[in-house]
Amino acid sequence: MGIILWIIAAVLVISGILAIVRKQLLWGIVLIVVGLLVGPGGVSLFT
Repeated sequence: MGIILWIIAAVLVISGILAIVRKQLLWGIVLIVVGLLVGPGGVSLFT
């Protein structure tokens, strides 16, 4: 389960960075914050 959370978190953070680059600042910030919350280092929503 930890590996899956790492992958999901990485995809969300990368998507958020790409959204910011495409001038979608608010959406990018939301994706990065959700990615950090989902990741095993953050507050996991699934445990």
